[in-house]
Amino acid sequence: MAEETCWESFKAEGATVVEKLKRLICEGNVRRVRVEHKGSTVAEFPLTAGVVGLLLAPMLAAIAALVAAFKECHIYVERTTAPASDADRAAAKAASSAASGAAG
Repeated sequence: MAEETCWESFKAEGATVVEKLKRLICEGNVRRVRVEHKGSTVAEFPLTAGVVGLLLAPMLAAIAALVAAFKECHIYVERTTAPASDADRAAAKAASSAASGAAG
């Protein structure tokens, strides 16, 4: 089954942008990071599964430099979301029923 994607965006504000990007990337499923200034894409960084540590540092440094140079930037993060299968939905429903039964 094909993966679906969704975009998350936030306004880049100084030093916090690097920490926020690190947190988002560590959460996983990030495919791409785009930096936009006044509606124009100024940089785009594709990510592959398992990108960590030393491979991530140059990208984060470049984004920090762009944010410092352009001031008013927006960061867009593309995430993958695998569509829920019938088994996933059934497991979630069973867990929900068990939790509500235990609480009652």
